[in-house]
Amino acid sequence: MPHLFIAVTAHGYGHVAQVAPVVAEMVQQLPNLRVTVQGTVDTAYVASRLPAGFRHVKAAADVALPMDGPLQVGWDEGLERYTRFEAEYGRHMAAQLARFEQDPPDLVLADIPWLPLDAARRLGIPAVGLCSLSWYDILLGSPVAARVPAAVAERLRGVYARGDLFLRPAPSMPMAWLPNGRDIGPLAVQRRRDPDGLRQRLGIPPDRRLVLVQFGGAGRLPLGGGGMDGVCFLTPDAAAAEGRDDVVLIGTGDRPGVPDVLPCCDALITKPGYGTFAEAACNGIPVLYVPRGDWPEEPHLVEWLARQVPVQAMAADDLAAGRVEAPLQALFSAGITTPVAATGAAEATLLLRGLMSR
Repeated sequence: MPHLFIAVTAHGYGHVAQVAPVVAEMVQQLPNLRVTVQGTVDTAYVASRLPAGFRHVKAAADVALPMDGPLQVGWDEGLERYTRFEAEYGRHMAAQLARFEQDPPDLVLADIPWLPLDAARRLGIPAVGLCSLSWYDILLGSPVAARVPAAVAERLRGVYARGDLFLRPAPSMPMAWLPNGRDIGPLAVQRRRDPDGLRQRLGIPPDRRLVLVQFGGAGRLPLGGGGMDGVCFLTPDAAAAEGRDDVVLIGTGDRPGVPDVLPCCDALITKPGYGTFAEAACNGIPVLYVPRGDWPEEPHLVEWLARQVPVQAMAADDLAAGRVEAPLQALFSAGITTPVAATGAAEATLLLRGLMSR
């Protein structure tokens, strides 16, 4: 029984969502595939994204950049974490090697911790990076770039470059320095668009437009103000939905979650991030986004998305005050577009199966 080992970064839920379509495709093509997932992400969230039957090793494979809400990165503290991780690299490596030796994988796929890739290479196990970014590019493009220790930069660059492959799903940072880089199509979940069915399921009047407000798992940005005539906002954030008639909570109990809701909406309000941007494009949904400013991946994501669907930007203060009517009306006027084909999972699986069969 082939064994696929997935390592996801401690930084956030988006890395699970990014790799999930590949895991689903792999399991569909190889029904006897055994899947192990390493990462500190909540098991229930992993289960909501991955096919059933995976084993979850709830241990960090790298360090997380700390977040102050969904938009602000704690760069100074993050740099300290990376520096400390490098100083203790020998201990981390010993634990990772022991983990692989105890239950050897046939392939290690990392999104995008470097330690498991390094450990796999040392044991002769095929090792593949998969991500729209690398932590090398993020740190070297960040406000703390000038203070990144040489040992940290060299470790990241060297490990990523020595893997069998580094798959860059559209849209990605260029990462042109990677000798093993391989571009693939978008990774996203494409589901049926049925806004009338969603309104009926959630008890929303049939004449209301649907707008998803989704800012990810690192703290959410509230939607303020008094709402907008004819619009119902959908969110997984219970605090944002509390006390408002125009906001409906999703993703709890038997209510559908974000992957099912997004294709049914007229627009999405979010921050720049791979998962929400790719799924918006692959479902043809217009996007209103709040810029993060100092996130190095952001320009590449925004540039790509603007070629696929109607896009508007707004300040965080305007969102908090509920000043969303003008940009949303512009997106409503532009309308739903033809979905981009989510070809990345099939392309990745073809490459990964070739490595597993070595």
